[in-house]
Amino acid sequence: MHVVLVEFTVKPEFFDQFLARVGQQATDSLEKEVDCYRFDVCVDPDSSESVLLYEIYSDQAAFGAHLKTDHFKQFDQETKEWFQDKKVKQLRLVK
Repeated sequence: MHVVLVEFTVKPEFFDQFLARVGQQATDSLEKEVDCYRFDVCVDPDSSESVLLYEIYSDQAAFGAHLKTDHFKQFDQETKEWFQDKKVKQLRLVK
């Protein structure tokens, strides 16, 4: 299994809008991608800027396919001005 962690630092004025949109992205990914097994949206209760995505795919190729989907491209385009920073880390699930 392939795990992807994405950490966003969201501009405060876009936080609620970003959460709604990333929630739709999670739903789209789970419903439209057979190899996407998990897509959690997490927030830091002490920060109105930090959003962490925890995603699990069958393998790295499935994540690569995710990045080519129309719903990902739309999300990426719509939200690119809503955050200050984005960090992506890819891991292999051991257990």
